[in-house]
Amino acid sequence: MRNFGGFMLVLGIVGFLYCSSRASDAGAVPEGKSISESLEYDAGRWEVARYVCAGIGAFGLLMAMFPKGR
Repeated sequence: MRNFGGFMLVLGIVGFLYCSSRASDAGAVPEGKSISESLEYDAGRWEVARYVCAGIGAFGLLMAMFPKGR
C-alpha cells in the first residue's frame, strides 16, 4: 500500500500542475456561477479537475504515511 500511496501522490501532483496550466489557458469562469454552472465552461471543468487531483494527492500522502491504518 505504501507504493500505491506514493504513486497516487505523484499522480495527484502531476495532475494538479497539468490542470492548473490548462485552466489558465482556458480563460476565466464568469463571476457568480455555482460549481454546477461553471462545469459548462472549459475553465470550470479544469478547475474541478485540479481539485480532484489535489484530493488524489492528499489521499496518496495518507496511504504512503499510514499504509495499514493506525
